[in-house]
Amino acid sequence: MLALALVCGILSPLTGGCGLQEWARNGAKVGPNYTVPPTAVSEHWIDYKDPRVHAEEQGLGRWWGLFNDPVLDGLIDEAYRQNLSLRAAGERIAEARARRGIVVGNLFPQAQNVAGSYTKNKASNKVANQPVDQWFQNWEAGFNASWELDLWGQFRRAVEAADAGLEASVADYDDVLVVLLADVAANYVQYRTFEQRIVIARRNVSSQEKSYQLAQDKFNAGAATERDTQQSRQVLEQTRALIPQLEAGARQAANALCVLLGIPATDLSERLGATANIPMAPPELALGIPADLLRRRPDVRRLERQAAAQSALIGVAKADLYPHFSLIGNIGVRAEDFSDLFHTPGSLSGSIGPAFRWDILNYGRIEGNVQVQEARFRQLVLAYQEAVLRAGREAEDAAVGFLKAQERTRFLDNSAAAAARTVEISYAQYQQGVIDFTPVYLFEGTLADQQDQLALAQGQIALSLVDLYRALGGGWEMRSQEGPTEPIARPVTTRPAAATAPAQ
Repeated sequence: MLALALVCGILSPLTGGCGLQEWARNGAKVGPNYTVPPTAVSEHWIDYKDPRVHAEEQGLGRWWGLFNDPVLDGLIDEAYRQNLSLRAAGERIAEARARRGIVVGNLFPQAQNVAGSYTKNKASNKVANQPVDQWFQNWEAGFNASWELDLWGQFRRAVEAADAGLEASVADYDDVLVVLLADVAANYVQYRTFEQRIVIARRNVSSQEKSYQLAQDKFNAGAATERDTQQSRQVLEQTRALIPQLEAGARQAANALCVLLGIPATDLSERLGATANIPMAPPELALGIPADLLRRRPDVRRLERQAAAQSALIGVAKADLYPHFSLIGNIGVRAEDFSDLFHTPGSLSGSIGPAFRWDILNYGRIEGNVQVQEARFRQLVLAYQEAVLRAGREAEDAAVGFLKAQERTRFLDNSAAAAARTVEISYAQYQQGVIDFTPVYLFEGTLADQQDQLALAQGQIALSLVDLYRALGGGWEMRSQEGPTEPIARPVTTRPAAATAPAQ
């Protein structure tokens, strides 16, 4: 009975419900055949009824061209050529391609080598059947080969995993590129926004200096109290204090650009040119449909390809449950004297034949490894599905940020215009002696704040558009098929199909 139980335990992988049937169904390969996991995707964007949002997909290959800024175009091109993180991602593709080559090699005889040796030997003459010649030598040279047949698809599954891993590395490169392009554009927008805020602050300083001088003159003439001069000086110095802070922010944005360009931190003021306006974004959006994120977002594609690679590794693990069959052989020449080594066929020797190995009584280690690979697959499926949800949320966040930033900017523009007119009226009244300096003091501070907020809002429109194209996965198409770090891989397509965790 014990022997029967042992035999049944050994044969159970072959006779089980998902053994040979699965093997035959999957093209002589054990393990599941991968299908793209299902995901939850919205049918349309939340703001799809907004007249500024269009469902048709706009070409996102060079989305930064919408700003019509030649300086930004030049920065993008330079970062693409020189950024170190992007080059490192290109090297990861080279690594994945090399790993695939290693795995493909297992489809052919796994061990083949040419070997040779020479030995000088002395036999003991104190044993039974003493040798005729106590001293002798031996020369050998030959070729050895061993080929484990891929009967259960272990090596083919490994190639599938390597293919998916290579595609995942290409998607990783694309993801790094998308983030790089968005970071360059965002830091450039921030730099221009700081510039614009500095211009506004200096303009307000100039205006407030006139107010301070007027208050000082009236105080000296006895037509105003010292409070007027101190109030005027307070708002003036407060505005002046803002300028160094803004200059530091502009320098930090430029320093960040230097890193993205792959150069040491340096003064970019000459490279970026004289003070320019904040990049203007178009008022409307062409978002396509939410389902486009599945093929556009490189980070989503990377996780999907990683899940595909892990699915294939389940088959690699399952193959260890079955016997492994090999062909082994060697052929060579052997002789005592080197002069006789190549006197064939007398010195010729060799062997060839089949062999098999079956890991039995493994105490559940192989089954445990299969369960580990299946659990990892399920983790990656969940990570992929969550990435799809996160991509949708990021796109929605950026879209509503862009639309609302436009509305906020319009209101702030009206507010700043009203504040400017209020300061003009108050200043004239103060000159005429109708009021003291307090209204001028309050309104000049309000004007400086409103104009600064307006510049920030204008910059936020551009930043929201950059965030939107980052969320949509725009820009990775700019990679060409040339250069040492440029990935060359077949395109990854996402097929709509149901998928669950592989069968146990």
